[in-house]
Amino acid sequence: MSLKILGSIAIVAGTAIGAGMLALPLATAALGFWQAIILMLVIWGLSAYTSLLMLEINLRSGVGDNVHVITGKLLGKKGQFIQGASFLSLLFALTAAYLTGGSSLLSLKAQTMLDMELSHGAAVLMFTLVLGGFAALGVAWVDKVSRLLFSLMILALILVVLFLLPEVSPSQMLKQAVTDDLGNAWLAAIPVVFTSFGFHVCIATLVRYLDGDTRALRKVLLIGSTIPLACYILWLMVTLGTVGGPEIHAFEGSLPKLVTALQAMVESDFISKAVSLFADLALITSFLGVTLSLYDFVAELTRAADTLAGRIQTWLITFIPPLLCALFYPDGFVAVLGFAAVPLVVMIIFLPIAMALRQRVSQPDGYQVSGGKLALALSGVGGLAIVFAQLWVAL
Repeated sequence: MSLKILGSIAIVAGTAIGAGMLALPLATAALGFWQAIILMLVIWGLSAYTSLLMLEINLRSGVGDNVHVITGKLLGKKGQFIQGASFLSLLFALTAAYLTGGSSLLSLKAQTMLDMELSHGAAVLMFTLVLGGFAALGVAWVDKVSRLLFSLMILALILVVLFLLPEVSPSQMLKQAVTDDLGNAWLAAIPVVFTSFGFHVCIATLVRYLDGDTRALRKVLLIGSTIPLACYILWLMVTLGTVGGPEIHAFEGSLPKLVTALQAMVESDFISKAVSLFADLALITSFLGVTLSLYDFVAELTRAADTLAGRIQTWLITFIPPLLCALFYPDGFVAVLGFAAVPLVVMIIFLPIAMALRQRVSQPDGYQVSGGKLALALSGVGGLAIVFAQLWVAL
């Protein structure tokens, strides 16, 4: 396997693995381990299929076209507007979720390390100003910082999993949280799990990078999407199998409580710090990548000048909406991640299905993902189920 293919697999896996991983135990604790695994396998299958569908669309459109161009070719200006609005909504929602989760971890650190009470508002503002500033510095800076932090995050994750695995209790892992309505627990978990498999934004870039090599790209997408699945299963095993599903369910979506509980499971101070480091880096790396994309997208939409005044204007538009959400919805880490599933469904399920149907008529030759119209229909049903689940939970 060539280095380019290995690097591309790492890009797919790295795009998926991030702060959403921290939300998985909180979102699925009420289901129990095996039901959570079944849900993840179904969502992984849907995500893998839609990634191959997007690959089909990219290859037939032509190597070098980005998603915006392809959407315009096949669905016109209306399709581009829907795609752009969905992308903007997704990035705003993810930024708000990461601000909420990051500020809660910052408050926890201030309390445990400095014995200082840091209010939620102050923590949100500090997190935004310090780490949000990287978005305005440009991709070169974020790329260097992200590569280092992502490598450290993976190292911390490996250490945490290796040291917690011996502590896993099968009986603890299989315990199911006592809940009055298991149906609502399923509906709450579905959007969060789906968001955790959102790696599709890098497909057009990989098509260009691998020069449209269909076999290589299929391998990259299937292997790259399976790595997060394996990581998530291990993560659920060590969280539900040590702290326990009922206990995590009682945290009511609190990320600091989950981190503190995991730290209490290990006797080693070094591993306790590794748990904290992993949680911090998972949030920070995701935050940097998402906010850079959001900043660039806002700059392109507003056609802001590349001056100090222009950068400040773009920065304010980028951060004020998610900042307000984080300030007024302090416990919304898991909930806002779930909301992000709605624009993500539009971007990677509904629009690709519409484009594939049109493209298969106008351009019948070329790579086509297996399954035909039945697979497209099942994917559409899956997308509707995710949207329904999120709307049900929200209402």
